[in-house]
Amino acid sequence: MDTFLKPFIDLIAADIEPDGHMLQLLADNAKPVVFAKGALLLTAGEVCRDIYFMVDGKAISYFTDYSGKTTTWFFHYNVSGAPVKHLFAVDYRSFLSGTPSRMSIQALSDITAIKFSGEAVDHLLNQSHAFGTWLRKLHERSLVIAYDRIACLLTFSATERYQEFLKNESYLLDMFSNYLIATYLNITPQSLSRIRKGLAGSTM
Repeated sequence: MDTFLKPFIDLIAADIEPDGHMLQLLADNAKPVVFAKGALLLTAGEVCRDIYFMVDGKAISYFTDYSGKTTTWFFHYNVSGAPVKHLFAVDYRSFLSGTPSRMSIQALSDITAIKFSGEAVDHLLNQSHAFGTWLRKLHERSLVIAYDRIACLLTFSATERYQEFLKNESYLLDMFSNYLIATYLNITPQSLSRIRKGLAGSTM
């Protein structure tokens, strides 16, 4: 097995036992890539044709509205215990449908990743039943994560969104700027500061 694939194989092995045929297919169809800080892995308006599995580094996927306001959709990185939503940099909607993406993905640091093209994924699905089984499990988890993210943004108040963030993702505070955390919560940095002060005052 190629060394660069080990993090990805470890992820798969948490769900299924990959056989030799699947491992060889992965080695033949995966490509190691690097991006410099600031590079765009995907630009809104383009069709997303590749999936990037994060090996090292940090990135964000984000939407930009008609007024130029940006909302961070997800943070992407790979550290011990990182959940699915942080491991893959991709616009699934655009990747699966072949329609232009409405989001951008940008490197916040130098990035090392494993790239799978749409053609490579199709080939893996056609040639490996085990890969299809694993990918279905991955898609199910991704759907739940996206649903929870949308529900939080649409139904929680700004303070509730921040409290939910502290409960489930407070470790991101040490990894990303307050500005990006605010855009992730779909609030302004000033509102984030007021919410923090209000919560701190209520615990005194």
